[in-house]
Amino acid sequence: MAGSTFGTIFRITTWGESHGEGVGVIVDGVPSGIPLEQNDIQEMLDKRRPGQSQYTTPRNETDTVSILSGVFEGKTTGTPISLFVKNKTQRSKDYSEIASYYRPGHADYTYHKKYDHYDYRGGGRSSGRETIGRVAAGAIAKKILHLLGISVVAYTTSIGPIGISSFCKEDIEKNPFRMPDLDAAKQTEQFVQEQMKQLNSVGGVIECVVSNLPTGLGEPVFEKLDANLAKAIMSIGAVKGFEIGDGFLASTQTGLEHNDGFFNDNGTIKKRTNHSGGVLGGISDGSPLILRAAIKPTPSIAALQKTVTKDLEEIDISIKGRHDPLIVPRAVVVIEAMTAITILDALLLNMTSQFDRVKQFYDK
Repeated sequence: MAGSTFGTIFRITTWGESHGEGVGVIVDGVPSGIPLEQNDIQEMLDKRRPGQSQYTTPRNETDTVSILSGVFEGKTTGTPISLFVKNKTQRSKDYSEIASYYRPGHADYTYHKKYDHYDYRGGGRSSGRETIGRVAAGAIAKKILHLLGISVVAYTTSIGPIGISSFCKEDIEKNPFRMPDLDAAKQTEQFVQEQMKQLNSVGGVIECVVSNLPTGLGEPVFEKLDANLAKAIMSIGAVKGFEIGDGFLASTQTGLEHNDGFFNDNGTIKKRTNHSGGVLGGISDGSPLILRAAIKPTPSIAALQKTVTKDLEEIDISIKGRHDPLIVPRAVVVIEAMTAITILDALLLNMTSQFDRVKQFYDK
């Protein structure tokens, strides 16, 4: 299977299936000498771990990470870092009957047509558990960005028809929906519970902000920063839409409304507004980078749905197993991870954009 590797210098390769022995990631391109411990990675993995609330799958996995290589005496060695998370509570029998039909909204049909023989249990390679490798690698990227003074913070802005109307960063982890608005979270709770009673699921929107980003990241023409961010975010299975800055709203604006004017702030060039979302011409402009991802409703629902078998028989199904009625809160940390991975890779690439920087490094 091609397509499991992402990045140019900071390069990750995820592996494993939902009901196999485990899942993991190989992270290459990490400089040596960076302090790194298991807890640096585990802290982020705990945010995507199942069973955190009544709104997530009850599959009880601890998702404990093991660092198999690339770290010695608490610091990175510059060699590939291998991270492993064991699957401990597989219930493959829950998926025995889906071998004969295609679940609506899932990758069963396309995987079957592409590969013929594949691991269908829990979605196999297309399962949300694949994102464990992304989050583990993202934890390393976030640690390096933090050492450079760059922060990456994601949160839920809406679930179903309910959106936030205020922002308090401290409230993000104070509710099961990871909303920075506790009033909106309270309304969301009632809405989600109503959908759960109907054996249904819901989606939402996640916003991610990167602060203290330097100007100059991004490689025109085909490796623009926003283009690579779009690819990174859209590669997440639950994501169905991506925008940066004003995004689709820009199509309704005039040039005077959308353009960000510049001004001189005591010798530093800044923008008066940030409709561009921190990227101009595919290159970071020094403003906060703001992106959003639309997350679809979880396709595994117990409500009756129509589908066909592999023998083309039309049937009604009710999907069994342990599934999230709402994937958005757990996806927040995945958005953070893929954003951090993309930003760090762009930072490393940017070191060679001017000869003076190369000369400065080697001219000793």
